Amino acid sequence: MLYDLLKSRRSIRKYQNREVEQEKIDILLKSALLSPSSRSIRPWQFIAVTDKQKLKQLSLCREHGPGFLSEAPFAVVVIADKSASDVWIEDTSIASAFLQLSAQDLGLGSCWIQVRERFHKEQETAEEFIRQVLEIPEQYGVECIIAIGYPAEDKKPYEEDALQYQKLHYNKY
Repeated sequence: MLYDLLKSRRSIRKYQNREVEQEKIDILLKSALLSPSSRSIRPWQFIAVTDKQKLKQLSLCREHGPGFLSEAPFAVVVIADKSASDVWIEDTSIASAFLQLSAQDLGLGSCWIQVRERFHKEQETAEEFIRQVLEIPEQYGVECIIAIGYPAEDKKPYEEDALQYQKLHYNKY
């Protein structure tokens, strides 16, 4: 059931030294292509990265945080044509969530690495850095990287009694 999948999906930053099978990569990428987008514009594109050297380079995209990407066997860089849609950020976010839920359903772990509005170094954004590494044309915005692999850490599912029910409202704030 989707609800159980949602409770069990956690950010995984440690991966087994095990490749993700091509069949699973294909399902993940097709899942991303199935994600909805505003007015069905589908401004997103997905760059599948399995090359260890590229993953290591991408793990340097920000000063703090994504070092674990160098140990992931697979990642998807989620980009979109900024001129095609005024809501490309929302569209890429939905596609990224589809990727993560599909990974969980396949027995894989994943972690979202925020790129947009983050910095590689003081004078260079993470987006500019990634654009150079992957030769992405200027018209594309880079939303995030989704690291994916077989989990090498166990995390408990979310518990219902720990949910922030105070954030739910009916009919008015």
